[in-house]
Amino acid sequence: MSKYGKELILDLHDCKSSFKFNRKDLDIFFKVLCNLIGMKKCKRTFWDYKGYPEEYEKAPIHLKGTSAVQFISTSNITIHTLDEMKRVYLNIFSCKPFDEEIAIAFCQEWFAGKIVNSQIIDRF
Repeated sequence: MSKYGKELILDLHDCKSSFKFNRKDLDIFFKVLCNLIGMKKCKRTFWDYKGYPEEYEKAPIHLKGTSAVQFISTSNITIHTLDEMKRVYLNIFSCKPFDEEIAIAFCQEWFAGKIVNSQIIDRF
């Protein structure tokens, strides 16, 4: 059975750059990340409580943040940021090879967080 692609799973805690957990800065994040790992950006979709301040205030702490899916021509990059917990959960899945060490180093620097989990999964 031949390998289809790989997925990087990255969990960052204690992020010092939680001010970057917004649509504007995540746009820049995706642009730079895709450029660094040689991916072509396609459609991007966000989810957050923008426009729903009452729902945001009532939401449990583990739901307060911004989530986004950046489709790339070879699959997708998904991110979940948690404002109050200062955490980032990121997945990069692609059938096109990419340098996971570059991706990890960039994400850690961008969010200034501590890596608590980093896994590469081969997809078949």
